[in-house]
Amino acid sequence: MQTVTIAEITDRLRKLPAEKLLVVYDFVSYLSERESGEILQDAASKTIEFMFASEAVLGRDWNRPEEDAAWASL
Repeated sequence: MQTVTIAEITDRLRKLPAEKLLVVYDFVSYLSERESGEILQDAASKTIEFMFASEAVLGRDWNRPEEDAAWASL
């Protein structure tokens, strides 16, 4: 895979006409938002995994007659 530096990108950007800069900006924004969305989706997936993993452990404490009695009046 070819590597590109920020300086090379900047040089190319400086040569573009103004109307093309908007296209570049839209594309870079899309890439950035897509990356952020993927990161958020990964975090949400891990959160759900933790919830399911802890459910059985918490259930041992919560699913007892003493707990039902303690919360019955609420």
